[in-house]
Amino acid sequence: MSDAFTTRMLHVSTGSRERVVDLTADCEEFLREAAAGRDGLLNIFVPHATAGIAVIETGAGSDDDLLAALHTLLPADDRWQHRHGSPGHGRDHVLPAIVPPHATLPVIGGRLELGTWQSVCLVDTNKDNPDRKVRLSFLG
Repeated sequence: MSDAFTTRMLHVSTGSRERVVDLTADCEEFLREAAAGRDGLLNIFVPHATAGIAVIETGAGSDDDLLAALHTLLPADDRWQHRHGSPGHGRDHVLPAIVPPHATLPVIGGRLELGTWQSVCLVDTNKDNPDRKVRLSFLG
């Protein structure tokens, strides 16, 4: 594979509770090696049916606000047709329609081009699966 395309798999432990996990530092570390100062695109993809990728502010309560909003939109109750797993788990399978399992972001001069308060985050509401993979791919 040429150096125009490089990919790496992250392994993220989300534990037994709903989480928003900041992946920005992992993305930046990957780009230091993969982009090597070049312009291009970073694609972040989570190959799971019950998780998503969001670009949001973290640390000021927005991550908790996102989880609260998802509870309002996708209540963890018995309304869901998809019924295996813990109660309300069907909502976890709807999550990627609202928080997509991917994001593609610009890389300029080897650095992720985010706004001042933006972070790249894994959004995981599935308490039944504590081990996640996230694929980072750089196309330069």
